[in-house]
Amino acid sequence: MSKNSFIFLTILSCGILVSLIVSNGSFTFLEFSNAAGQQQQQQQMIPSSSTPAASTPLPSAQQTEKQIQQQESTWTTTGANLNIPRSEITSAILDGKIYVIGGLNATGKNIAVVEVYDPDTNKWSNNTASPLPEQRDHAAAAAYNGKLYVVGGYDNMRNPSNKLFIYDLATNKWQEGKPMPTARGALTAAFINGTLYAIGGNSTIPLNTSEAYNPQNNTWIQKAPMPTARHHHASAVVDGKLYVFGGRQLDNSTKSFIITLDKNEMYDSKKNTWITLEPMPSKRGGLTAANSSDGQIYVIGGELPPGSNETIRMFYNNEKYDPKSNNWTSQPPMLTARHGLAAETIGDKIYVIAGGIKPGLSVSNLNEIFQIKGH
Repeated sequence: MSKNSFIFLTILSCGILVSLIVSNGSFTFLEFSNAAGQQQQQQQMIPSSSTPAASTPLPSAQQTEKQIQQQESTWTTTGANLNIPRSEITSAILDGKIYVIGGLNATGKNIAVVEVYDPDTNKWSNNTASPLPEQRDHAAAAAYNGKLYVVGGYDNMRNPSNKLFIYDLATNKWQEGKPMPTARGALTAAFINGTLYAIGGNSTIPLNTSEAYNPQNNTWIQKAPMPTARHHHASAVVDGKLYVFGGRQLDNSTKSFIITLDKNEMYDSKKNTWITLEPMPSKRGGLTAANSSDGQIYVIGGELPPGSNETIRMFYNNEKYDPKSNNWTSQPPMLTARHGLAAETIGDKIYVIAGGIKPGLSVSNLNEIFQIKGH
């Protein structure tokens, strides 16, 4: 087989689509849970002696000496590690503490455990909050008025869910809210002025769906769809506007390869409209985002996953977006490249938690802290 050869083979075995990619002397096995191509989070890489295709120096998982020096001055590893290593998690801040919810463990099984991090004591607890009523990975979470809202994700049969679980801090109990109209995983969620917005995700195809939940009357309504259908994206809210970054979709021609995006689109809830803004400097999926008190958004980590039409790799990237100027600037990269991670801001620090440390199924219990400059 020549160095630049490429083969993509898909077969149906026991009701599961199994795909084999042979590229540049490396073999990648992918399992999908259904014929629409939902990736079941298990991959095995078999390296060969061939030299891998060169990746772009930046952005990539390769770092310069200058970047490493920047890391040391702005990132720390002093954050206590999670009790359970995991990836494809979701998180939210409730009462000054970080709640990390569900995800995949090292065996690829989704879990219901909720761990709570107290930045004042630098300690985690997995018995402070009751576990989710059901196991979930690739869900979305947001907090509002003393309650935690967890929506969508994949259940333990790898099916996309439309369920909404609501956690009440005062009672330490979960209850179910009205389900979303659209079942999906790998979505994002955020509150704007007391309304929960669930954005994008994957069902049998990438979605541009935007649905809004009113906690006061337990109802959902459809909102204007995103310009770009996608999943495994990140989002953040600044000044009442929702910004959505990166993510993945399938290529339009063959539907065989994963396309990773650099798209940056903003939703105005007052106008119910979307606009397209300056794209990210790097194309990434499985990334995370957190905003600072001065209205800047930090978009961190990610991967080009197995099945991509580009060189598979991880990202250390930490790119700051200024919504007022619509400009991006590179920030000191995080210490450990990860995907399927979470990021939450408390005060002048961004806590970047868990996530896979290699493409495909992998986990970590890391808690690396970024010091926001000027705070």
